[in-house]
Amino acid sequence: MVANDSSHLPNDGSQTPEENLEPTPTQQTGPVEGEIPASVAKHSRFDGPPIAIDIRGLSKIFGNTIAVGNVSLAIPHGSFFGLVGPNGAGKTTLLSMVTGMLVPDQGVAYINGVDIWDEPQQAKAMLGVLPDGDRLFDRMSGTALVTYVGMLHGLDKATAEQRANELMHALGLQDTGSKMVADYSQGMTKKVALACALVHAPKILVLDEPFESVDPISAAGIRELLNSFVEAGGTVILSSHVMDTVEKLCDHVAVMNHGQVLAAGTTAQVANGMSLDERFRQLIGGETHAEGLDWLRQ
Repeated sequence: MVANDSSHLPNDGSQTPEENLEPTPTQQTGPVEGEIPASVAKHSRFDGPPIAIDIRGLSKIFGNTIAVGNVSLAIPHGSFFGLVGPNGAGKTTLLSMVTGMLVPDQGVAYINGVDIWDEPQQAKAMLGVLPDGDRLFDRMSGTALVTYVGMLHGLDKATAEQRANELMHALGLQDTGSKMVADYSQGMTKKVALACALVHAPKILVLDEPFESVDPISAAGIRELLNSFVEAGGTVILSSHVMDTVEKLCDHVAVMNHGQVLAAGTTAQVANGMSLDERFRQLIGGETHAEGLDWLRQ
């Protein structure tokens, strides 16, 4: 996985040369369901695993603010990929463009070789998305919501209901499936949103802060589920600013700040001999210290 614009990498002499940021070819177990379109080979830019998401020059400007500035990134098929950065780094904006929820000002994104804007129906069928903010039909029960989303993706009712029940059980929601989502806690809402992202057996999961507000036991169950998804040949893109979570889960990572990719590669390459948290703080800079505030220390 490569950040195309080498100017996004730090220039302090500590970065890994770009040619070393390419992933090592690994044996793939195949996609979760169906085959990757042959066109993916057309959009692969290096020898190794085919590219699941190919981002080329994506930009988005809001007023005078460049939320994402000419970002190019290639995410290998079968990877567990972390997108990290401080609040306001541009992570959510980038993922919103990649998944077709936000129109870019320039650039393209390919989902397994399919242009998300030229062929949105085909591209989105391969995606499972947990967006920022958990925008759901919360007047439905949890099980009914997951079933409904499955049917929207073309599943017949019986299959959608079966998958919904299995997912609700796997995520620890089996006892609350008949409750309205509006009555769920934040953590429960996050889990039912994840079930909605999974119900149609996508090839790629794009998850914006999937562990936010989730209790430790539920988080462990989600990690197990996501690891199983990747082991079966799926691809997970996880946005977070919790470095410990990303370092434990992800085999690839990209660091963003101010709408730019600062470093990208395998997690070990980006960490560069440090913990990911230390490397993140080195790349981002701007570390603050709690000076003053004497009135708090009484």
